[in-house]
Amino acid sequence: MSAPDALPSLPVTFRPTRTRVVLYAVGIAQLAALAAIAVLLPKLSGGERASFVLTGALILAVLLLLARPKVVARQEGVTVVNLTTKRELAWAQILRVNLRVGDPWVHLDLADGTSLPAMGIQPGIAKDQAIRDARALRGLTETHGTGRHTAP
Repeated sequence: MSAPDALPSLPVTFRPTRTRVVLYAVGIAQLAALAAIAVLLPKLSGGERASFVLTGALILAVLLLLARPKVVARQEGVTVVNLTTKRELAWAQILRVNLRVGDPWVHLDLADGTSLPAMGIQPGIAKDQAIRDARALRGLTETHGTGRHTAP
């Protein structure tokens, strides 16, 4: 993965847009279907109807959680929002941006020797977009970070 020709201007947000659209649509459709079943089935008690709607709301909540990941690059650094965590990083903390064949999302190699998954850039159903986003983030890291260029 090489640096892109033109880097995006800051701030920029990277998200798996197609995946988010699918998750939102499925979640809303699931909630609507279960609510319709709860209303249309005549032999259900009030508690059973409520459990149908509650199940739909729970499914929607899980799908919205899965749609949460993003990576926000700003002048000050990068914010990585994953399913349940959010981490602020200074540019100098990011040594390398990795998206290898078969990886489910980008991994950031950090100055403290750890690796941080950045689920906001994932090849899933938009592989070309994920590769472009990973290249852009790598280029931004090389420009704003330590200044050291790493091999692909």
